[in-house]
Amino acid sequence: MNTLTSIEPLLPANSDVATSSSDKPLTLPDPAAYGRDLWERSVLFMDTLRERADNMIAHERAGMPPLLDFKYETLLDARQFGRPANYALLRITEVDGNCWDDCVDIAKPPVIVVDPRAGHGPGIGGFKRESEVGMAMSEGHPVYFVVFFPEPVPEQTLEDVLFALRRFVEDVSARHDGAAPVLYGNCQAGWAVTLLAAHCEGLAGPVVLNGSPLSYWAGEEGVNPMRVTGGLLGGAWLAHLTADLGDGRFDGAWLAQNFESLKPEKAIWEKYANLLTNVDTERDRFLDFERWWNGFYTLSRSEILSITQNLFIGNQLENGEMPIGDHCVADLRKIKSPMIVFASYGDNITPPAQALGWIPEVYKDTADLKAAGQRIVYLTNTHVGHLGIFVSASVAKLEHRAILESLDKIEKLKPGLYEMKIENPSGDPDCHSPEYKVRFEAREVSDLEHKVPEQAFEKVERVSKINEAFYSTFVSPWVRLMTTPASAEMLRLMHPMRTSRLMFSERYNPWMRLVRQAASSIAETRAPLEPDNSMLQRERTAISAVGDAIERARIARDATYERTFRTLYGNEKLDADSNPRMPV
Repeated sequence: MNTLTSIEPLLPANSDVATSSSDKPLTLPDPAAYGRDLWERSVLFMDTLRERADNMIAHERAGMPPLLDFKYETLLDARQFGRPANYALLRITEVDGNCWDDCVDIAKPPVIVVDPRAGHGPGIGGFKRESEVGMAMSEGHPVYFVVFFPEPVPEQTLEDVLFALRRFVEDVSARHDGAAPVLYGNCQAGWAVTLLAAHCEGLAGPVVLNGSPLSYWAGEEGVNPMRVTGGLLGGAWLAHLTADLGDGRFDGAWLAQNFESLKPEKAIWEKYANLLTNVDTERDRFLDFERWWNGFYTLSRSEILSITQNLFIGNQLENGEMPIGDHCVADLRKIKSPMIVFASYGDNITPPAQALGWIPEVYKDTADLKAAGQRIVYLTNTHVGHLGIFVSASVAKLEHRAILESLDKIEKLKPGLYEMKIENPSGDPDCHSPEYKVRFEAREVSDLEHKVPEQAFEKVERVSKINEAFYSTFVSPWVRLMTTPASAEMLRLMHPMRTSRLMFSERYNPWMRLVRQAASSIAETRAPLEPDNSMLQRERTAISAVGDAIERARIARDATYERTFRTLYGNEKLDADSNPRMPV
């Protein structure tokens, strides 16, 4: 998802620079050469999409195993538990040809990485060598990875999942003489890890939340439209309908589609434009990422309803009202393990307000936080996007390594709120302490306060409950009656996120065989144009202009969402300039 670089405007022929360069003869662009290059790139581009589709089919036929760049062994399969869930605990056994005994310091605390179950399969935390798993292994920590299977256990609940995660923590702790493991929660796994820490008192060590939303109502107007979409759609009933049409299963492709729609100029335009322009160098990177991005997993009806009702719409986690089963309510104040929160201002899915806004809601002030005996450390990145928090090599080499190397210092901090600052004079992310320095600056809980139109979102919650009750009582029984496994499978196969990929496969499109043959012939004689070719630069300028137009349309769309939300649920307007901003 690289952003296309800006293009310097072409100099006119009579400019000072042009006339002063007597040693360089004036060359005119060769339309024929550019046309040939564009044709070859187009064929190679189509062939890349063909290979993506074939990879997608092969991955599904293989059962969609976790896409980890490390060897592993399965220790526990929660499908075999008394309360089954589609989760499993893996132990990372080898990295870069080094086995467990060669790279693990058994004296260091074990690390458990939990990947998000948000439509895609597991693996983003260990997607490549420079990752959370890779950094933890390089620092000598025993590393365990929590994965999940494509299909949930029938009527699986969040309580079942938390029961499985607790069993995993207990098992890892027992393997290391009772040592409390470090819990890594990525994105949507963050709230699961947080609930786990609240109910595993004494078992869980430091909790690291990476791009994890715990305050679902927080955000900046016009920048984080996802928080208002639940109100615009009338609440959780639509997720219920989708799960009913899926024969009790919610297709993760819907979540992936929502992610792409947040910034279509990047996910739908620039991603493919960048591939077309740089197909000679970007093909492998594109295919590696798409292998994970296009592996869609499902959730049970109970799970998606609990998530949408209690988290996305109800925001009950930070309010201390999150139900766990029939007789338990989560309380974040019970967490005594140090918490490290990593957020980025370039993250439009989990902005810092959603990652950190829960702190002033749970603790009324800094004194309250200290009295609770809690230590919370946060660090922010100024620009990296949501997925970059997990897959960026530079982030893994610096921020994630710094977190691991600072665990001892964090555990020795006095109760309070701290911002973690990393000073790296060399600018090289691939460095170790003391080449970089880490300091912890005390902060006030009030520094993280973020104005939220709570009355409006409370109205959304009430509307959602009414719509959900109506749908559950009068509509859902009929939808379930008409739905069959065959109809659910047909809807799954016809989802746009699948058809837009599979249409380029030879299995469904025989014409792609000709593309493959042409691409093979082109690869043998391929001679790309020089990057500074004037016509190639003009192509990039045109691509950038289209991306800018899509971005402007998206901004207008998001503004319309915000205005409509205020019209429906209240006129309280959030002024970004009036909101306290978290220190950067």
